[in-house]
Amino acid sequence: MKGRIKGIRRATAAVTTVTAGAVLATGAFAPAAQAATLPTPTIVAKGGYVMNNGTGTSLFSKAADTRRSTGSTTKIMTAKVVLAQTNLNLDAKVTIQKAYSDYIVSKNASSAHLIVGDKVTVRQLLYGLMLPSGCDAAYALADKYGSGTTRSARVTSFIGKMNKAATALGLKNTHFDSFDGIGSGGNYSTPRDLTKIASSAMKNSTFRTVVKTTSTKQKVTTKSGGYRYMSWTNTNNLLGSYAGTIGVKTGSGPEAKYCLVFAATRNGKTVIGTVLASDSVTNRTADAKKLMDYGFKK
Repeated sequence: MKGRIKGIRRATAAVTTVTAGAVLATGAFAPAAQAATLPTPTIVAKGGYVMNNGTGTSLFSKAADTRRSTGSTTKIMTAKVVLAQTNLNLDAKVTIQKAYSDYIVSKNASSAHLIVGDKVTVRQLLYGLMLPSGCDAAYALADKYGSGTTRSARVTSFIGKMNKAATALGLKNTHFDSFDGIGSGGNYSTPRDLTKIASSAMKNSTFRTVVKTTSTKQKVTTKSGGYRYMSWTNTNNLLGSYAGTIGVKTGSGPEAKYCLVFAATRNGKTVIGTVLASDSVTNRTADAKKLMDYGFKK
């Protein structure tokens, strides 16, 4: 009888051992193992940063505090400054000046194709700024919301507001010398700083609405009192190609190369980040997708 009991105990122990092994093999502890070994993505861009927008926790960093030219991602701050104006009237109309179109031609800059003499609302200018990346729209907004008796003074004043906003956010590696990213060597930021600027801008509902818009058709008033329609398409091709994308802005230039500030929300979690100095539109998009995939798994 005793021998039989010992045998039963031995068999029970064996079953227990097998069961534990089976649990391990079937992956009951797999999530912890996967989290520990989640491979860090490799990106083409020279700089990159991603954070959890809800907590501010850093999720990925590559030369995140190295200053670089930002191209048209600068326009995130342009929009942020406009939207921060006291008693802002988004339906106020701005008359498009010849100086804005002359500027586009002289700089060979990206354009919203605004037409001299048209009266365009501030809200419409924000779409023209952020979707086709219109430097003419940026100029119009800087001219309207800067202070001074001359256009030059108003533009200088507006750029000053951009720098004050950067200081207010506690950014140490950001400076603007232009309203659109076409600077004179003094327009720079970092992946971390740009991400923080975008995160702050995304708190504004109008900004969020604009930057998640794939395309828009806007009715503007002409010089003669008639109207025309302006159609703008967003340069951010993550919209419609990456599930959950909610913004925010592309950028490019001879010095900046290819840049992208991006954000997406899945299952209640929002990740937001930046890649600077990628080598093509294709690779900046691929870089952003890799970083968002990684951010959602972290």
